Amino acid sequence: MSLEFAGVEDVRTRLEAAGYLVDTSIETVVYLAERLGKPILVEGPAGVGKTELAKAVATARDAELVRLQCYEGLDEAKALYEWNYRKQLLRITHARGGDAAGGEAWDEVEDDLFSEHYLLERPLLPALRNQRRTVLLIDEVDKVDLEFEALLLEILSDFQVTIPELGTVRGTRHPFVVLTSNGTRELSEALKRRCLYLHIDYPSVERERAIVLSRVPDAPEAMADQLVRIVRSLRQLELKKPPSVSETLDWARTLLELGFGAVDEQVLKGTVNVVLKHQQDVERALAHLTIPPRPEMN
Repeated sequence: MSLEFAGVEDVRTRLEAAGYLVDTSIETVVYLAERLGKPILVEGPAGVGKTELAKAVATARDAELVRLQCYEGLDEAKALYEWNYRKQLLRITHARGGDAAGGEAWDEVEDDLFSEHYLLERPLLPALRNQRRTVLLIDEVDKVDLEFEALLLEILSDFQVTIPELGTVRGTRHPFVVLTSNGTRELSEALKRRCLYLHIDYPSVERERAIVLSRVPDAPEAMADQLVRIVRSLRQLELKKPPSVSETLDWARTLLELGFGAVDEQVLKGTVNVVLKHQQDVERALAHLTIPPRPEMN
């Protein structure tokens, strides 16, 4: 099998084989990203499958997944590279001892200190230099500041980065890049221009039911249908944190573990905390939902 996607249908087939159910917009953007060599910026609520998309693409392309988890205060040293200061200090100490005995000159030591031997690679640098196929996941990029975005621009535009002590490092094989954003802040236009845009929202009832049956194959169809309809109803409330698709899956697994084949009022009260993570949301949900009792078995 060719590792390149043969077309949009091939994207669908291979991502679904990797356990990721796609729609038309997802399969089209993934195919174009590979063909055009452009990153994908995936926006949408938390827990709708943005990160899972990158993992599925890596599986479908038989590629190594390199993940950079973004957070407030992330800088170049944590994302790209830094120098092994302890090792450098040991080198300097050794050189001073050698110098006392007529050993190495300082210029020679200084050149050695900033060589590959003392370089500590962080996720972005190995993703550029990797000799094999790579999917680079830059997760929750909306959490970093504009200064870090500027660092990403050089990487996403030319797949290269400049290390002052070593020069310009160019990618040997362009990684397939996926950036995810939960929309907590507006990203710069410069970053958006370099990417193909994809928005993933909460799925329809039909698609979420298919996801549940795919990822939790032991779940009865009737139970899966009931769960996704309850979750869809919950998302229409003004909740502090609406339930994600991953939490729908957790709920389905929870019911199976507890031996429930359906949700009634008692089951709802005992398990709704799997999908809702704030007490005020739980109280609002219980006040809103009316679940008919399960029929008694004869």
